[in-house]
Amino acid sequence: MAPHCAGAALDLTLIDADGVELDMGGAVNGHRTGDEEYCPLNAPGLSDRARRNRDLLARTMGDAGFTNYPTEWWHWSYGDRYWALITKADSAIYGPA
Repeated sequence: MAPHCAGAALDLTLIDADGVELDMGGAVNGHRTGDEEYCPLNAPGLSDRARRNRDLLARTMGDAGFTNYPTEWWHWSYGDRYWALITKADSAIYGPA
C-alpha cells in the first residue's frame, strides 16, 4: 500500500502564526514546478533563512519519530517501509493486511 494512502506519510511545510508559509527554499512538490534542484532536504544553495526553516522542520519531525525521504524536503514518514528501513524497525507498521 502506498505510504500516503496508508496514512504512513505526509507532505508538509511550515507556516507562521498568521498562516503565511515560511521560506523553505522551494515549493512542496517542487519537482512538478521546476524547483528540482531545491527538492532535497539538504539542497545546496539555500538561503540562510530557508536552511534554518528546513532544519527546524527536520528537528521537529525527527524528534516526533518521523523520517524524511531525503530527495523531498516536505515528505515525512512514520510506520511505512522506508521508515522501518531507516529506523531499523523489525517491520513497517502500515502496509497490506
